[in-house]
Amino acid sequence: MAAGAIVRSKLRTTFQSLTVPNFRLFAGGQLVKQHGVWVQFIAQDWLVLELSNNSPTALGLVTGLQFAPVVLLSLYGGKLADRLDRRRLLVVLNVVSTALAMMLGLLVTTDLITLPLVFAFAGLLGSVNAIENPVRQAFVSDLVEPALLPNALGLTSAGFNAARIIGPALAGVGIWLMGLGPVFLVAALFYLVAALFVLRIRRAQLYGIGPDGVAGYGRGADRGDRRARPAKGETRIRDGLAYVGRRDDLWLVLSLLLVVGLAGFNFQLTLAVLAKNVFGTEAQQFGLLTTALALGALGGALASGARRSRPSTYVVIAAAIAFGLLEMVAGLAPTFWTTAAVLVPTGFFMIFYAQATNQAVQLGTAPEFRGRVMALFTLVFLGTTPIGGPLIGLVSEHLGPRVGLWGGGLISLLAALVTLGVQLHRSGERLRVTLAPFPHVEVVPAPVKAA
Repeated sequence: MAAGAIVRSKLRTTFQSLTVPNFRLFAGGQLVKQHGVWVQFIAQDWLVLELSNNSPTALGLVTGLQFAPVVLLSLYGGKLADRLDRRRLLVVLNVVSTALAMMLGLLVTTDLITLPLVFAFAGLLGSVNAIENPVRQAFVSDLVEPALLPNALGLTSAGFNAARIIGPALAGVGIWLMGLGPVFLVAALFYLVAALFVLRIRRAQLYGIGPDGVAGYGRGADRGDRRARPAKGETRIRDGLAYVGRRDDLWLVLSLLLVVGLAGFNFQLTLAVLAKNVFGTEAQQFGLLTTALALGALGGALASGARRSRPSTYVVIAAAIAFGLLEMVAGLAPTFWTTAAVLVPTGFFMIFYAQATNQAVQLGTAPEFRGRVMALFTLVFLGTTPIGGPLIGLVSEHLGPRVGLWGGGLISLLAALVTLGVQLHRSGERLRVTLAPFPHVEVVPAPVKAA
């Protein structure tokens, strides 16, 4: 009985944000959409490999083109997120994604597709995503009260990673049964469903800055937190950058994310090349590697959702260290199935680290800067892919597919250790290893100086 009560209590805590109607609609729409995103990612990768005679360089190039707009448009998207109605923006952007996926599907179905056209559509869809990502990230804080924000972020990530489990499997089976063209059309349908879910969100029950020009509208108004919306010329990108520059706790974790994103978060490319060129698998087996990574990532997202306060910098660094070590092991694993097995804990710490960084940034940022700061987070998180994708593709082609994977893990590990050194030096703290009652590492505070 006691055990059952504990389980029920844990479940209520883990899924607490779903008691908010607006967040349920948002999370449901995002769950559907992310299935479409992963279906399209897998189909696009397979299409590029077919059109390019299995070229890792071509796959790296299309990955780079897909994420290149993040560098150019993310900060502008953050400005829009702090300036306009986020709900309306999300509807419009999801409709545009629907149209792009539908056109690509029709071109593939009619055999009119070419590799340059795939590159072009990757860039167009990347442009939409570059603007949508900071808007969507900031919109979560409009859906729930601040106390529920860590849980809401964790559940949003859990939905994303649940889709990473099912989406690649759907893509693999869909390509096998229907061919590539219809799979893109299915992805378009998923995007449209997400737009309809966002349309059903009730504006009067939102928190944050609303279209009437004040903060705290709807339920948020009950908190008495009403603040004039800045004039059009005052919502400036450089003010968001200056805000982060003044905050050591923000720029340190974002700098680590920059390196890990550049070197370690290229699984869309490295797993495709590994599956195709090392293990000689078909689309279905390639989906299994991505699913193994996503299965662990789902666990990492749920574990992050149980957090109730802002994670410390040391939590972020420890998760990055674990991720780097496991990615190295995955790159050195000798067989397909051992690689799949190692990818499960790799996925766990990949998302546990990413969510710890997300929560540290979101919960440490003033509401009036949240859109622009989350745009910088998106820029660092995804904007490194246009550089890292092609580089990892070249490394995989010339030094071997495994090097792209374990090399990325090694660089991530070294970056985490350097960040740890900077944090210890900056804070004056030190680490102490204790063996009893079980081995663990403690952070010893800096000695208090006498007056």
